[in-house]
Amino acid sequence: MDKVEYKALGRRKTSIARVILTLGTGNITINGHKPTEYFPNTLIIQDMQQPLALTDTNKSFDIKVKVTGGGFRGQAGAIRLAIAQALVLAKNDYKTILKKKKLVTRDARAKERKKYGKYGARRSPQFTKR
Repeated sequence: MDKVEYKALGRRKTSIARVILTLGTGNITINGHKPTEYFPNTLIIQDMQQPLALTDTNKSFDIKVKVTGGGFRGQAGAIRLAIAQALVLAKNDYKTILKKKKLVTRDARAKERKKYGKYGARRSPQFTKR
C-alpha cells in the first residue's frame, strides 16, 4: 500500500517552498537538514511551525521541505504557507482554524522595484535651491 502524501507549494517574497506531508512522528527536514541546523534562530523555526502548533499536529506528520530563493524570513514564511495548505488538504476542518490566523493566504508584500531618476523605489535626489 502506498503512503498517503499531501503536497503543497508556498511562496513569500522571492522564496518558494515545496512541502510533502506524510503521516509520521513529527520529523521535519529542510533541504536535507534539521530545522535547527538550517535556520539560525529559534523564533524563525517557531514561526515556520505555527500551523502545526495551532492544529496540534506537531507529532502527527513527517514533513519534507525543499525551499529555494530569498532569505531566512522569506523562506520560513513560504514553508509556513505550504504547511498550512498541506494540512488543509489532509483535513478540511483545519481550514477554519488556520484562516482565523490568516495562514492560508499568501502574503503578497514584496520589494518594490527601483524607478529611474530615483535612488531606490521612492527616494528622490536631494533638492538644491542654488
